[in-house]
Amino acid sequence: MTIEAHFIPRACLFRLAAPLLLVTVTVSAFAQGQLPAGAPIPVAAADPAIAAVLKQVSPERIQATITKLVSFNNRSTLSSMETDLKPGTGVNAAADWIESEFKATSAACGGCLEVKRDEFIEPPQTGPAPRILKPTRLTNVYAVLKGTDRAQSARRVLVTGHYDSRNSDNFNTHDAAPGANDDASGTAVSMECARVLSKLKFPSTIVFVAVAGEEQGLNGSRHLAKLAKSEGWQLEAVLNNDIVGGDTTPGATGVDKSAVRVFSEGVPGPATLEQLRQIQTIGAENDSAARELARAIVDVSRSYFQPGSYRPPSPGPGKVHSNAILQVPAFRPVMIFRRDRYGRGGDHTSFSMEGFTAVRFTEWKENFNHQHQNIREENGIQYGDMIQYDDFDYIANVARLNSAALATLASAPGQPQNVVVLNPPYDTGTTLRWEKPAGMPASASFEVVYRDTIQPDWTTFIPVGTVTTVSLPISKDNVIFGVRSVDAAGHRSAAVYPAVPPPVRSAY
Repeated sequence: MTIEAHFIPRACLFRLAAPLLLVTVTVSAFAQGQLPAGAPIPVAAADPAIAAVLKQVSPERIQATITKLVSFNNRSTLSSMETDLKPGTGVNAAADWIESEFKATSAACGGCLEVKRDEFIEPPQTGPAPRILKPTRLTNVYAVLKGTDRAQSARRVLVTGHYDSRNSDNFNTHDAAPGANDDASGTAVSMECARVLSKLKFPSTIVFVAVAGEEQGLNGSRHLAKLAKSEGWQLEAVLNNDIVGGDTTPGATGVDKSAVRVFSEGVPGPATLEQLRQIQTIGAENDSAARELARAIVDVSRSYFQPGSYRPPSPGPGKVHSNAILQVPAFRPVMIFRRDRYGRGGDHTSFSMEGFTAVRFTEWKENFNHQHQNIREENGIQYGDMIQYDDFDYIANVARLNSAALATLASAPGQPQNVVVLNPPYDTGTTLRWEKPAGMPASASFEVVYRDTIQPDWTTFIPVGTVTTVSLPISKDNVIFGVRSVDAAGHRSAAVYPAVPPPVRSAY
Protein backbone atom coordinates (compact mmCIF):
# COMPACT_ATOMS: atom_id res chain seq x y z
CA MET A 1 0.00 0.00 0.00
CA THR A 2 1.50 3.33 -1.00
CA ILE A 3 0.55 6.98 -0.79
CA GLU A 4 0.68 8.78 -4.13
CA ALA A 5 -0.14 12.30 -5.28
CA HIS A 6 -1.51 12.90 -8.76
CA PHE A 7 -3.03 15.69 -10.79
CA ILE A 8 -6.49 14.76 -12.06
CA PRO A 9 -9.17 16.87 -13.78
CA ARG A 10 -12.19 18.16 -11.90
CA ALA A 11 -14.58 17.24 -14.66
CA CYS A 12 -15.30 13.90 -16.28
CA LEU A 13 -14.27 13.03 -19.80
CA PHE A 14 -15.35 15.62 -22.41
CA ARG A 15 -15.83 18.27 -19.69
CA LEU A 16 -12.29 19.04 -18.69
CA ALA A 17 -11.44 21.88 -16.34
CA ALA A 18 -8.47 23.03 -14.30
CA PRO A 19 -6.59 20.17 -12.59
CA LEU A 20 -7.00 19.50 -8.89
CA LEU A 21 -4.22 18.11 -6.70
CA LEU A 22 -5.49 15.18 -4.64
CA VAL A 23 -3.70 12.82 -2.31
CA THR A 24 -5.13 9.32 -2.35
CA VAL A 25 -4.30 5.86 -1.15
CA THR A 26 -3.42 3.53 -4.02
CA VAL A 27 -4.15 -0.11 -3.29
CA SER A 28 -2.74 -2.53 -5.85
CA ALA A 29 -5.36 -5.04 -4.84
CA PHE A 30 -5.11 -7.10 -8.00
CA ALA A 31 -1.39 -7.65 -7.45
CA GLN A 32 -2.12 -8.69 -3.87
CA GLY A 33 -4.56 -11.36 -5.05
CA GLN A 34 -7.62 -9.59 -3.68
CA LEU A 35 -9.44 -9.24 -7.00
CA PRO A 36 -10.74 -11.89 -9.37
CA ALA A 37 -9.34 -11.90 -12.88
CA GLY A 38 -12.69 -10.81 -14.25
CA ALA A 39 -15.85 -12.72 -15.09
CA PRO A 40 -18.66 -12.45 -17.64
CA ILE A 41 -21.12 -9.78 -16.61
CA PRO A 42 -24.14 -11.50 -15.07
CA VAL A 43 -27.75 -10.50 -15.59
CA ALA A 44 -28.80 -8.53 -12.53
CA ALA A 45 -31.75 -9.94 -10.61
CA ALA A 46 -34.92 -7.98 -11.26
CA ASP A 47 -35.98 -5.67 -8.46
CA PRO A 48 -39.38 -7.01 -7.31
CA ALA A 49 -40.75 -3.51 -6.70
CA ILE A 50 -39.75 -2.35 -10.18
CA ALA A 51 -41.07 -5.55 -11.76
CA ALA A 52 -44.38 -5.04 -9.98
CA VAL A 53 -44.94 -1.55 -11.39
CA LEU A 54 -43.88 -2.66 -14.86
CA LYS A 55 -46.82 -5.02 -14.76
CA GLN A 56 -49.08 -2.03 -14.20
CA VAL A 57 -48.10 -0.40 -17.50
CA SER A 58 -51.37 -0.55 -19.40
CA PRO A 59 -51.79 -0.72 -23.19
CA GLU A 60 -55.39 0.36 -22.62
CA ARG A 61 -54.30 3.48 -20.72
CA ILE A 62 -51.79 4.26 -23.43
CA GLN A 63 -54.51 3.88 -26.06
CA ALA A 64 -56.78 6.22 -24.09
CA THR A 65 -53.99 8.80 -23.80
CA ILE A 66 -53.24 8.74 -27.53
CA THR A 67 -56.96 8.83 -28.39
CA LYS A 68 -57.34 11.96 -26.28
CA LEU A 69 -54.30 13.64 -27.83
CA VAL A 70 -55.62 12.88 -31.32
CA SER A 71 -58.97 14.42 -30.34
CA PHE A 72 -57.35 17.88 -30.17
CA ASN A 73 -57.41 17.73 -34.00
CA ASN A 74 -54.23 19.69 -34.71
CA ARG A 75 -51.56 20.16 -32.04
CA SER A 76 -49.33 22.38 -34.13
CA THR A 77 -47.29 24.63 -31.88
CA LEU A 78 -48.32 27.52 -34.12
CA SER A 79 -51.96 26.97 -33.13
CA SER A 80 -51.16 28.45 -29.70
CA MET A 81 -51.70 31.92 -31.20
CA GLU A 82 -54.91 31.16 -33.10
CA THR A 83 -58.18 32.68 -31.89
CA ASP A 84 -60.64 30.89 -34.17
CA LEU A 85 -60.07 27.25 -33.23
CA LYS A 86 -63.00 25.10 -32.19
CA PRO A 87 -63.25 24.76 -28.39
CA GLY A 88 -61.17 21.89 -27.05
CA THR A 89 -58.78 21.78 -30.00
CA GLY A 90 -55.26 23.00 -30.63
CA VAL A 91 -51.99 22.81 -28.76
CA ASN A 92 -53.06 24.94 -25.79
CA ALA A 93 -55.97 22.62 -25.01
CA ALA A 94 -53.57 19.67 -25.25
CA ALA A 95 -51.13 21.31 -22.83
CA ASP A 96 -53.91 21.98 -20.32
CA TRP A 97 -55.05 18.36 -20.51
CA ILE A 98 -51.53 16.96 -20.05
CA GLU A 99 -51.10 19.19 -17.01
CA SER A 100 -54.42 17.96 -15.60
CA GLU A 101 -53.35 14.33 -16.11
CA PHE A 102 -50.05 14.88 -14.31
CA LYS A 103 -51.99 16.52 -11.46
CA ALA A 104 -54.39 13.58 -11.31
CA THR A 105 -51.43 11.21 -11.11
CA SER A 106 -50.02 13.34 -8.31
CA ALA A 107 -53.31 13.30 -6.42
CA ALA A 108 -53.35 9.50 -6.62
CA CYS A 109 -49.95 9.31 -4.91
CA GLY A 110 -50.73 11.88 -2.21
CA GLY A 111 -49.22 14.86 -3.99
CA CYS A 112 -45.89 13.15 -4.79
CA LEU A 113 -45.44 15.06 -8.07
CA GLU A 114 -44.63 18.72 -8.47
CA VAL A 115 -46.34 19.71 -11.73
CA LYS A 116 -44.94 22.69 -13.62
CA ARG A 117 -45.34 24.62 -16.86
CA ASP A 118 -42.36 26.04 -18.72
CA GLU A 119 -44.15 28.70 -20.77
CA PHE A 120 -42.37 31.23 -22.97
CA ILE A 121 -42.63 33.23 -26.19
CA GLU A 122 -40.47 31.96 -29.05
CA PRO A 123 -39.36 34.81 -31.35
CA PRO A 124 -39.74 34.61 -35.14
CA GLN A 125 -37.10 32.51 -36.84
CA THR A 126 -34.66 34.04 -39.30
CA GLY A 127 -32.69 32.53 -42.13
CA PRO A 128 -33.87 30.23 -44.91
CA ALA A 129 -37.16 28.32 -44.57
CA PRO A 130 -38.24 29.67 -41.18
CA ARG A 131 -40.98 27.66 -39.48
CA ILE A 132 -42.03 30.27 -36.89
CA LEU A 133 -42.95 33.60 -38.48
CA LYS A 134 -44.27 35.56 -35.50
CA PRO A 135 -43.87 35.53 -31.72
CA THR A 136 -45.39 32.24 -30.62
CA ARG A 137 -46.29 30.88 -27.20
CA LEU A 138 -44.77 27.51 -26.32
CA THR A 139 -45.59 25.44 -23.26
CA ASN A 140 -43.61 22.51 -21.88
CA VAL A 141 -45.37 20.57 -19.14
CA TYR A 142 -43.42 18.49 -16.64
CA ALA A 143 -43.83 16.67 -13.35
CA VAL A 144 -41.08 16.12 -10.78
CA LEU A 145 -40.96 13.05 -8.53
CA LYS A 146 -38.48 14.25 -5.94
CA GLY A 147 -35.92 11.80 -4.55
CA THR A 148 -36.30 10.78 -0.92
CA ASP A 149 -32.58 10.62 -0.04
CA ARG A 150 -31.38 14.08 0.96
CA ALA A 151 -27.83 13.19 -0.09
CA GLN A 152 -28.91 12.00 -3.56
CA SER A 153 -32.11 13.85 -4.40
CA ALA A 154 -30.27 16.48 -6.46
CA ARG A 155 -29.49 13.79 -9.03
CA ARG A 156 -32.12 13.64 -11.80
CA VAL A 157 -33.12 11.40 -14.68
CA LEU A 158 -35.69 12.57 -17.23
CA VAL A 159 -38.07 11.06 -19.77
CA THR A 160 -39.72 13.10 -22.51
CA GLY A 161 -41.83 13.04 -25.66
CA HIS A 162 -43.17 15.92 -27.76
CA TYR A 163 -46.92 16.48 -27.81
CA ASP A 164 -47.08 18.87 -30.77
CA SER A 165 -48.01 17.55 -34.22
CA ARG A 166 -48.15 18.70 -37.83
CA ASN A 167 -49.51 17.69 -41.23
CA SER A 168 -48.03 18.24 -44.69
CA ASP A 169 -48.02 22.04 -44.26
CA ASN A 170 -46.04 23.34 -41.31
CA PHE A 171 -48.25 26.45 -41.19
CA ASN A 172 -51.59 24.62 -41.32
CA THR A 173 -53.07 24.90 -37.84
CA HIS A 174 -56.68 23.94 -38.59
CA ASP A 175 -56.81 20.76 -40.66
CA ALA A 176 -56.34 17.42 -38.96
CA ALA A 177 -52.84 16.59 -37.74
CA PRO A 178 -53.48 13.62 -35.42
CA GLY A 179 -49.81 12.85 -34.75
CA ALA A 180 -50.74 9.49 -33.25
CA ASN A 181 -47.23 8.10 -33.69
CA ASP A 182 -45.26 11.34 -34.08
CA ASP A 183 -45.39 11.93 -31.23
CA ALA A 184 -48.49 11.12 -29.19
CA SER A 185 -46.82 7.73 -28.72
CA GLY A 186 -43.76 9.24 -26.99
CA THR A 187 -45.93 11.58 -24.91
CA ALA A 188 -47.98 8.58 -23.80
CA VAL A 189 -44.78 6.80 -22.75
CA SER A 190 -43.72 9.73 -20.58
CA MET A 191 -47.17 10.03 -18.99
CA GLU A 192 -47.46 6.29 -18.38
CA CYS A 193 -44.00 6.23 -16.79
CA ALA A 194 -45.21 8.97 -14.44
CA ARG A 195 -48.35 7.03 -13.57
CA VAL A 196 -46.62 3.78 -12.64
CA LEU A 197 -43.36 5.08 -11.15
CA SER A 198 -45.19 7.55 -8.92
CA LYS A 199 -46.23 4.48 -6.91
CA LEU A 200 -42.61 4.03 -5.76
CA LYS A 201 -40.03 6.12 -3.96
CA PHE A 202 -36.48 6.56 -5.22
CA PRO A 203 -33.30 8.02 -3.69
CA SER A 204 -32.89 10.45 -6.58
CA THR A 205 -35.33 12.48 -8.66
CA ILE A 206 -37.25 11.57 -11.83
CA VAL A 207 -38.70 14.19 -14.19
CA PHE A 208 -41.55 13.36 -16.61
CA VAL A 209 -41.89 15.78 -19.52
CA ALA A 210 -44.04 16.63 -22.54
CA VAL A 211 -42.47 19.30 -24.76
CA ALA A 212 -43.84 21.43 -27.58
CA GLY A 213 -42.21 22.97 -30.64
CA GLU A 214 -40.33 19.89 -31.82
CA GLU A 215 -41.71 20.17 -35.33
CA GLN A 216 -40.55 23.78 -35.69
CA GLY A 217 -36.94 23.04 -34.70
CA LEU A 218 -36.74 21.49 -31.20
CA ASN A 219 -37.75 24.81 -29.68
CA GLY A 220 -39.49 23.51 -26.57
CA SER A 221 -36.79 21.03 -25.58
CA ARG A 222 -34.08 23.62 -26.25
CA HIS A 223 -35.75 26.04 -23.85
CA LEU A 224 -36.19 23.37 -21.17
CA ALA A 225 -32.60 22.17 -21.54
CA LYS A 226 -31.33 25.73 -21.12
CA LEU A 227 -33.64 26.14 -18.12
CA ALA A 228 -32.22 22.95 -16.61
CA LYS A 229 -28.69 24.22 -17.10
CA SER A 230 -29.43 27.69 -15.71
CA GLU A 231 -31.12 26.19 -12.63
CA GLY A 232 -28.24 23.79 -12.07
CA TRP A 233 -30.13 20.55 -12.56
CA GLN A 234 -27.86 17.59 -11.89
CA LEU A 235 -29.35 15.82 -14.88
CA GLU A 236 -27.61 12.48 -15.45
CA ALA A 237 -29.80 10.88 -18.13
CA VAL A 238 -32.41 12.01 -20.65
CA LEU A 239 -34.60 9.43 -22.40
CA ASN A 240 -36.35 10.93 -25.42
CA ASN A 241 -39.19 8.93 -26.97
CA ASP A 242 -40.15 10.02 -30.47
CA ILE A 243 -42.06 7.80 -32.93
CA VAL A 244 -42.39 4.71 -30.74
CA GLY A 245 -45.83 3.66 -31.98
CA GLY A 246 -44.73 0.44 -33.67
CA ASP A 247 -46.24 1.21 -37.08
CA THR A 248 -48.71 -1.49 -38.13
CA THR A 249 -49.27 -0.70 -41.80
CA PRO A 250 -50.81 -3.79 -43.47
CA GLY A 251 -48.27 -5.52 -45.69
CA ALA A 252 -45.29 -3.56 -44.38
CA THR A 253 -42.02 -5.50 -44.38
CA GLY A 254 -38.94 -5.23 -42.19
CA VAL A 255 -40.91 -4.33 -39.07
CA ASP A 256 -39.62 -5.83 -35.82
CA LYS A 257 -42.08 -5.53 -32.93
CA SER A 258 -39.56 -7.06 -30.50
CA ALA A 259 -37.03 -4.24 -30.91
CA VAL A 260 -36.74 -0.51 -30.32
CA ARG A 261 -33.80 1.56 -31.52
CA VAL A 262 -31.75 3.54 -28.99
CA PHE A 263 -29.73 6.27 -30.69
CA SER A 264 -26.67 7.73 -28.95
CA GLU A 265 -24.12 10.23 -30.14
CA GLY A 266 -20.44 9.27 -30.23
CA VAL A 267 -18.97 12.76 -30.16
CA PRO A 268 -20.61 15.19 -27.69
CA GLY A 269 -22.18 18.12 -29.48
CA PRO A 270 -20.57 20.88 -27.39
CA ALA A 271 -17.07 19.33 -27.44
CA THR A 272 -14.27 21.82 -28.06
CA LEU A 273 -11.49 21.25 -30.58
CA GLU A 274 -9.12 20.34 -27.76
CA GLN A 275 -11.61 17.86 -26.35
CA LEU A 276 -12.04 16.33 -29.81
CA ARG A 277 -8.29 15.84 -29.96
CA GLN A 278 -8.37 14.13 -26.59
CA ILE A 279 -11.19 11.85 -27.70
CA GLN A 280 -9.07 10.74 -30.64
CA THR A 281 -5.91 10.37 -28.55
CA ILE A 282 -7.46 8.07 -25.97
CA GLY A 283 -9.76 6.21 -28.37
CA ALA A 284 -13.02 7.41 -26.82
CA GLU A 285 -15.01 7.82 -30.04
CA ASN A 286 -17.38 5.05 -29.02
CA ASP A 287 -17.56 5.79 -25.30
CA SER A 288 -19.30 9.11 -24.87
CA ALA A 289 -21.61 9.49 -21.90
CA ALA A 290 -24.57 8.92 -24.26
CA ARG A 291 -23.09 5.61 -25.44
CA GLU A 292 -22.60 4.51 -21.83
CA LEU A 293 -26.23 5.43 -21.10
CA ALA A 294 -27.36 3.31 -24.05
CA ARG A 295 -25.30 0.39 -22.70
CA ALA A 296 -26.88 0.85 -19.27
CA ILE A 297 -30.35 0.66 -20.85
CA VAL A 298 -29.40 -2.59 -22.57
CA ASP A 299 -28.06 -3.91 -19.26
CA VAL A 300 -31.36 -3.09 -17.52
CA SER A 301 -33.40 -4.70 -20.29
CA ARG A 302 -31.78 -8.08 -19.67
CA SER A 303 -33.23 -8.16 -16.18
CA TYR A 304 -36.82 -7.44 -17.16
CA PHE A 305 -37.28 -8.57 -20.77
CA GLN A 306 -35.68 -12.00 -20.81
CA PRO A 307 -38.15 -14.70 -19.74
CA GLY A 308 -36.88 -16.70 -16.80
CA SER A 309 -34.08 -14.30 -15.88
CA TYR A 310 -35.60 -13.58 -12.47
CA ARG A 311 -36.47 -16.20 -9.89
CA PRO A 312 -38.15 -14.72 -6.80
CA PRO A 313 -37.15 -16.24 -3.47
CA SER A 314 -39.43 -18.85 -1.94
CA PRO A 315 -42.35 -17.21 -0.09
CA GLY A 316 -42.27 -19.97 2.52
CA PRO A 317 -44.13 -23.22 3.17
CA GLY A 318 -47.77 -23.23 2.17
CA LYS A 319 -47.55 -19.85 0.42
CA VAL A 320 -47.61 -18.90 -3.24
CA HIS A 321 -45.82 -16.19 -5.13
CA SER A 322 -47.63 -12.92 -5.74
CA ASN A 323 -48.54 -12.39 -9.37
CA ALA A 324 -47.05 -8.91 -9.10
CA ILE A 325 -43.71 -10.11 -10.50
CA LEU A 326 -43.68 -9.50 -14.23
CA GLN A 327 -41.74 -11.34 -16.87
CA VAL A 328 -42.18 -9.24 -19.99
CA PRO A 329 -42.22 -11.07 -23.33
CA ALA A 330 -39.03 -10.85 -25.37
CA PHE A 331 -38.35 -7.21 -26.17
CA ARG A 332 -35.00 -5.56 -26.60
CA PRO A 333 -33.33 -2.21 -27.12
CA VAL A 334 -30.90 -2.15 -30.03
CA MET A 335 -28.04 0.33 -29.76
CA ILE A 336 -27.69 2.50 -32.86
CA PHE A 337 -24.32 4.22 -32.80
CA ARG A 338 -25.27 7.60 -34.21
CA ARG A 339 -26.90 10.66 -32.70
CA ASP A 340 -30.16 10.21 -34.62
CA ARG A 341 -31.53 8.84 -37.85
CA TYR A 342 -29.60 9.74 -40.98
CA GLY A 343 -29.72 13.51 -41.48
CA ARG A 344 -32.48 14.02 -38.89
CA GLY A 345 -32.76 15.26 -35.31
CA GLY A 346 -34.78 15.09 -32.12
CA ASP A 347 -35.32 16.62 -28.71
CA HIS A 348 -32.52 14.65 -27.04
CA THR A 349 -30.09 16.75 -29.09
CA SER A 350 -31.25 19.89 -27.27
CA PHE A 351 -30.12 18.37 -23.98
CA SER A 352 -26.89 17.05 -25.49
CA MET A 353 -25.98 20.53 -26.69
CA GLU A 354 -26.29 21.80 -23.11
CA GLY A 355 -23.87 19.13 -21.89
CA PHE A 356 -26.43 16.59 -20.61
CA THR A 357 -26.40 12.89 -21.44
CA ALA A 358 -29.29 11.98 -23.73
CA VAL A 359 -30.51 9.19 -26.03
CA ARG A 360 -33.47 8.67 -28.34
CA PHE A 361 -35.93 5.74 -28.56
CA THR A 362 -37.60 5.15 -31.95
CA GLU A 363 -39.51 2.21 -33.44
CA TRP A 364 -37.54 -0.26 -35.53
CA LYS A 365 -38.79 0.87 -38.94
CA GLU A 366 -40.66 4.09 -39.64
CA ASN A 367 -43.32 4.58 -42.31
CA PHE A 368 -43.10 8.08 -43.74
CA ASN A 369 -46.56 7.81 -45.28
CA HIS A 370 -47.75 8.19 -41.69
CA GLN A 371 -45.59 11.13 -40.65
CA HIS A 372 -46.10 14.82 -41.50
CA GLN A 373 -48.86 13.96 -43.98
CA ASN A 374 -52.33 15.28 -44.66
CA ILE A 375 -54.95 12.54 -44.24
CA ARG A 376 -55.75 11.34 -47.74
CA GLU A 377 -55.72 8.30 -50.02
CA GLU A 378 -53.75 8.37 -53.24
CA ASN A 379 -53.14 5.47 -55.65
CA GLY A 380 -54.44 3.04 -53.07
CA ILE A 381 -52.08 4.31 -50.36
CA GLN A 382 -53.44 5.78 -47.12
CA TYR A 383 -51.51 8.77 -45.83
CA GLY A 384 -51.72 10.37 -42.41
CA ASP A 385 -50.43 9.74 -38.90
CA MET A 386 -53.62 8.08 -37.69
CA ILE A 387 -54.24 6.05 -34.56
CA GLN A 388 -55.10 2.82 -36.37
CA TYR A 389 -51.42 2.44 -37.22
CA ASP A 390 -50.31 2.48 -33.57
CA ASP A 391 -49.56 -0.78 -31.74
CA PHE A 392 -50.46 -0.17 -28.10
CA ASP A 393 -48.82 -3.38 -26.87
CA TYR A 394 -45.58 -2.27 -28.52
CA ILE A 395 -45.82 1.19 -26.97
CA ALA A 396 -46.45 -0.44 -23.59
CA ASN A 397 -43.20 -2.39 -23.95
CA VAL A 398 -41.36 0.83 -24.75
CA ALA A 399 -42.92 2.39 -21.63
CA ARG A 400 -41.84 -0.62 -19.56
CA LEU A 401 -38.28 -0.33 -20.85
CA ASN A 402 -38.20 3.40 -20.09
CA SER A 403 -39.68 2.79 -16.64
CA ALA A 404 -37.19 0.05 -15.84
CA ALA A 405 -34.26 2.22 -16.93
CA LEU A 406 -35.50 5.30 -15.05
CA ALA A 407 -36.20 3.31 -11.88
CA THR A 408 -32.84 1.54 -11.98
CA LEU A 409 -30.83 4.70 -12.59
CA ALA A 410 -32.80 6.59 -9.93
CA SER A 411 -32.15 3.77 -7.44
CA ALA A 412 -28.46 3.26 -8.26
CA PRO A 413 -25.71 5.32 -6.66
CA GLY A 414 -24.41 8.20 -8.75
CA GLN A 415 -21.76 7.62 -11.36
CA PRO A 416 -18.11 7.48 -10.26
CA GLN A 417 -16.54 10.90 -10.63
CA ASN A 418 -13.24 12.00 -12.18
CA VAL A 419 -12.36 8.57 -13.52
CA VAL A 420 -8.79 8.64 -14.83
CA VAL A 421 -5.98 6.41 -16.06
CA LEU A 422 -2.94 7.18 -13.93
CA ASN A 423 -0.10 5.25 -15.55
CA PRO A 424 1.59 6.58 -18.70
CA PRO A 425 0.59 5.45 -22.21
CA TYR A 426 3.71 3.31 -22.70
CA ASP A 427 2.99 1.27 -19.53
CA THR A 428 1.18 -1.90 -20.64
CA GLY A 429 -0.77 -2.28 -17.40
CA THR A 430 -3.68 -0.10 -16.35
CA THR A 431 -4.13 1.89 -13.14
CA LEU A 432 -7.54 3.46 -12.67
CA ARG A 433 -8.63 5.96 -10.08
CA TRP A 434 -11.93 7.68 -9.40
CA GLU A 435 -13.88 9.48 -6.71
CA LYS A 436 -17.08 8.44 -4.99
CA PRO A 437 -20.26 10.16 -6.14
CA ALA A 438 -21.95 12.50 -3.70
CA GLY A 439 -24.25 10.73 -1.29
CA MET A 440 -23.03 7.24 -2.14
CA PRO A 441 -24.49 4.79 0.41
CA ALA A 442 -22.01 3.03 2.67
CA SER A 443 -23.26 -0.34 1.40
CA ALA A 444 -22.59 0.51 -2.26
CA SER A 445 -19.47 -0.52 -4.15
CA PHE A 446 -17.75 -0.24 -7.53
CA GLU A 447 -17.19 -2.45 -10.54
CA VAL A 448 -14.56 -2.15 -13.24
CA VAL A 449 -15.99 -3.29 -16.56
CA TYR A 450 -14.22 -3.87 -19.84
CA ARG A 451 -14.61 -5.23 -23.36
CA ASP A 452 -12.49 -5.94 -26.39
CA THR A 453 -12.15 -2.90 -28.62
CA ILE A 454 -14.28 -4.54 -31.32
CA GLN A 455 -17.17 -5.30 -28.94
CA PRO A 456 -20.17 -2.93 -28.77
CA ASP A 457 -21.03 -3.67 -25.13
CA TRP A 458 -19.32 -4.51 -21.85
CA THR A 459 -18.50 -8.20 -21.51
CA THR A 460 -16.40 -8.57 -18.34
CA PHE A 461 -16.48 -7.12 -14.85
CA ILE A 462 -14.29 -7.04 -11.77
CA PRO A 463 -15.96 -6.18 -8.44
CA VAL A 464 -13.53 -3.97 -6.54
CA GLY A 465 -15.47 -3.15 -3.38
CA THR A 466 -15.12 0.37 -2.06
CA VAL A 467 -11.55 1.10 -3.14
CA THR A 468 -11.13 3.98 -5.56
CA THR A 469 -7.81 2.99 -7.13
CA VAL A 470 -6.94 -0.31 -8.79
CA SER A 471 -3.97 -1.53 -10.82
CA LEU A 472 -4.74 -4.23 -13.39
CA PRO A 473 -2.29 -6.35 -15.45
CA ILE A 474 -4.41 -5.71 -18.55
CA SER A 475 -3.28 -3.48 -21.39
CA LYS A 476 -5.42 -0.41 -21.95
CA ASP A 477 -4.36 -0.66 -25.60
CA ASN A 478 -6.27 -3.92 -26.05
CA VAL A 479 -9.51 -3.34 -24.13
CA ILE A 480 -11.91 -0.54 -23.27
CA PHE A 481 -12.37 0.11 -19.54
CA GLY A 482 -15.21 1.69 -17.57
CA VAL A 483 -16.09 2.13 -13.91
CA ARG A 484 -19.59 2.03 -12.49
CA SER A 485 -21.22 2.02 -9.06
CA VAL A 486 -23.68 -0.55 -7.74
CA ASP A 487 -25.83 -0.56 -4.62
CA ALA A 488 -26.45 -3.50 -2.30
CA ALA A 489 -29.60 -4.45 -4.25
CA GLY A 490 -27.74 -4.59 -7.56
CA HIS A 491 -28.88 -1.32 -9.16
CA ARG A 492 -26.01 -0.21 -11.40
CA SER A 493 -25.10 3.24 -12.63
CA ALA A 494 -23.99 3.82 -16.18
CA ALA A 495 -20.27 3.21 -16.60
CA VAL A 496 -17.78 6.05 -16.95
CA TYR A 497 -14.93 5.90 -19.46
CA PRO A 498 -11.59 7.00 -17.97
CA ALA A 499 -9.81 10.14 -19.03
CA VAL A 500 -6.12 10.84 -18.47
CA PRO A 501 -4.52 13.63 -16.47
CA PRO A 502 -3.72 16.54 -18.81
CA PRO A 503 -1.73 17.29 -20.84
CA VAL A 504 -2.47 14.45 -23.21
CA ARG A 505 0.53 13.55 -25.34
CA SER A 506 0.88 10.73 -27.79
CA ALA A 507 3.68 8.32 -26.97
CA TYR A 508 5.36 6.15 -29.62
